[in-house]
Amino acid sequence: MPRRPASVALIVACVMAITLAGAWGFQIWGDLAPCPLCLQQRWPYYAGVPLALAVAIMAGRGAQAAVITFGLGALVLLLAGSAVFGAFHAGVEWGFWQGPTDCSGGRPITGNASDLLAQIARTRVVACNEAAFRFLGVSLAGYNALISAGLCALVVRALAGQGSSSVSQ
Repeated sequence: MPRRPASVALIVACVMAITLAGAWGFQIWGDLAPCPLCLQQRWPYYAGVPLALAVAIMAGRGAQAAVITFGLGALVLLLAGSAVFGAFHAGVEWGFWQGPTDCSGGRPITGNASDLLAQIARTRVVACNEAAFRFLGVSLAGYNALISAGLCALVVRALAGQGSSSVSQ
């Protein structure tokens, strides 16, 4: 398992990008419309990929240890939050707790009133408390929690190794 900050940050960026691509793939080609919580779970990935790439580049170029430590720390917070949010959504899917009351995938009404019934018939409501897909009993929200937690642990391990090794390694 790599402990070099540049390698760890690059691994994090790649895994986050692949995870995000997978979510888009399920949406586009798998025809699994995301619920509002699913869409919100992507936000840490949208921020995390460029952050991790920036940390990897800075670490690779021998930036100051404090800068690299700050970047890795930001990744830890982002990934920990993503893991918690994924676990929350998975819990909503399993019925462990209540999700947001506005969790519907409806579209805003557009056009004239005569088109209203046709638009309602075409609208697909995506509830946050129903898993669109499960593999080995785990939903996509659950996998997000596991992936985020695993990446967070990897970055924490790299941060723990900071004291015993040089950042630019």
